[in-house]
Amino acid sequence: MALLCKDEISMLQKQQLQGEQNTVAALPPEEHADLQMIFGMRLLLAMAALLTLIVNPGNQAMSGQLAWTILPLYALYSGALLVLLHFHRGRGKRVYWLDVLWCGLIVLCTGGGESYFFPLFFFVILASSFQRGLDEGTRMTLASCALLVLASVLSEQEPNLSHLLLRTAFVMALGYMIAYWGGLSLLQKRRLALLREVSQQSNPRFGVDHTVASMLEKARVFFGASSCILVMREGGAAHWQLRTALDDSRGNGGRVSQMSEAAVAPLMAFDASQSVLYAPSLRARLGLGHAWQATARGSARWQRLAMEATQGAALAELFDAPSFISVPLPLHKGQGRLYVLSARERLSKADARFLTHIVTQVFPQIENIAILDKLASGAAYRERQKIARDLHDSTIQPYIGLRHGLSALRAKVAADSPLLGELDKLIDMSGQVIGDLRQMARTVRGGQQHDEPELLVALRRQAEQLKKFFGIDIEIVSERAFVLSDRLAAEVFQIVNEGMSNIRRHTTAREGCVRLACDTHAVSISIENAAEAEAPQRAPFMPASIAERAQALGGTVQVGQAAGGATAVRIEIPV
Repeated sequence: MALLCKDEISMLQKQQLQGEQNTVAALPPEEHADLQMIFGMRLLLAMAALLTLIVNPGNQAMSGQLAWTILPLYALYSGALLVLLHFHRGRGKRVYWLDVLWCGLIVLCTGGGESYFFPLFFFVILASSFQRGLDEGTRMTLASCALLVLASVLSEQEPNLSHLLLRTAFVMALGYMIAYWGGLSLLQKRRLALLREVSQQSNPRFGVDHTVASMLEKARVFFGASSCILVMREGGAAHWQLRTALDDSRGNGGRVSQMSEAAVAPLMAFDASQSVLYAPSLRARLGLGHAWQATARGSARWQRLAMEATQGAALAELFDAPSFISVPLPLHKGQGRLYVLSARERLSKADARFLTHIVTQVFPQIENIAILDKLASGAAYRERQKIARDLHDSTIQPYIGLRHGLSALRAKVAADSPLLGELDKLIDMSGQVIGDLRQMARTVRGGQQHDEPELLVALRRQAEQLKKFFGIDIEIVSERAFVLSDRLAAEVFQIVNEGMSNIRRHTTAREGCVRLACDTHAVSISIENAAEAEAPQRAPFMPASIAERAQALGGTVQVGQAAGGATAVRIEIPV
């Protein structure tokens, strides 16, 4: 039980730091309601203390008129904070430090160590612990004890050492218990929030890659880790897949690569059912404890992991991290492990247990998404085969018949007829159309390999059609390296195609540009049309269909001006 408490305390401290870094200006409704309750109770306690002073001032060992000044001021201060809360002000960390100073003044002017207003310290400890966590609650506890002793020393009355010792011990013990429970409450809320986020199925259009990358990044941020490494292989795959989420402020944190059996052997050295914790403490460095500990799946007991010294040292050196966790993946067909590496904090058993809960929640859903992707790909392949057959039977054959008819008609026309040239052109055009349709049928049936992504090939084809039929020259500019899932690529194609169509229908521009970019966080699309020299003034136009598609993908749409006065529709879709 002692070990559990130590692990939980370490976890609480790390999560408190993460929580403070992720604090935002706009509070959720439930947190705002908590603050309203806390600020209301502060005012109630201040009024109760003032009323006690008014009803029975004789037993408070008043230090002159100071109490009649401090308590009304504290009541006014509490009321002012409650009013400021409605304007989203006065809710920072400094409020609790001001509270503890007020409590010290109240205790000082009402008898020092003999004052029975000292329980006001517990209100400050309770509020700060459940709002700010273990570290802040502990600091408030120590500050309360120091101010209680200081008020007793500075009081005009002779301090009763036995009473002072007992009250200080109570504030210390109960304050730390409150701080611990408050920090644990915040930690459990963050854990539940993370499990809820990673358990929600990602948009099916994004596929497995997005789900795995999102889970790795969320886990890395939650544990305050320097990196997360996922090693996995499906049942019949020849190579292992290595995915990483790194703490990279430049936005290049996610990487995917293929590895051989020999390359991943050090990472898969542990038993398939073991969760492993490497956290060398001072006792372990002195030879009095164990740096390697493991627990079997479904067991709550941790045991020393028997590893060869060279093997353990090689793995620790490979990661170059003072502490890491490794848990097995619960895959039905395949195997793998997830590593969380910390370069700053020492990870604990509580961290390892929670990471096991995360992978247990997420990876069955990832397998389900993979199955759905395979089913969708199989259905799409069968649909392509059917479309190719229909294209041949319903479109190509009539064109072939048309060409035969034109050839027969030409044979009947006299050599000096003016229609002869026109018939030759029609025969050539029909031959070209038949060739294009046959090439299209082959592409639809079996697919075609391109040097660049299929999305870009399709967009360039659409741009060529617009130029050929309508004389609108649209340039497609993109990074050649980006890769999107088939479903997301299909949505991006529809968005860009609608944007190019809008240039034709709603503007007189003869030139345009489509810019595509993709990083680890979002796909960025900019659809621009050249500035119109004599175009009439129009009201700002938001393309409804593009906005609806982007919102369905969790993205945003903005209409603005690009360089040279061109109109630009900018779309961002998270990935």
